[in-house]
Amino acid sequence: MKRVHILVSGIVHGVGFRHSIYSLALIHNVKGWIRNLNYNKLEAVFEGKKEDVDKLKEFCRKGPFLANVKNINIKEEKFIGEKSFKILK
Repeated sequence: MKRVHILVSGIVHGVGFRHSIYSLALIHNVKGWIRNLNYNKLEAVFEGKKEDVDKLKEFCRKGPFLANVKNINIKEEKFIGEKSFKILK
């Protein structure tokens, strides 16, 4: 099992990024969370099977149609066993 902590910057607010990730997380049985940060950034944690987490990571590199990802920082962390996937405020 794998856990990653991701920071994405660019045009990532108001383009359906969080809800797209939420849908993909449910489809691929990935647990964790996602939230908007200030200054056109978002933060997420994904946990699950390596191939499923990798699918969400790849989506974050481009984002949904109206997004414009400028930078992405991905850090692997110790798996802790998140129970669900949430959109945080």
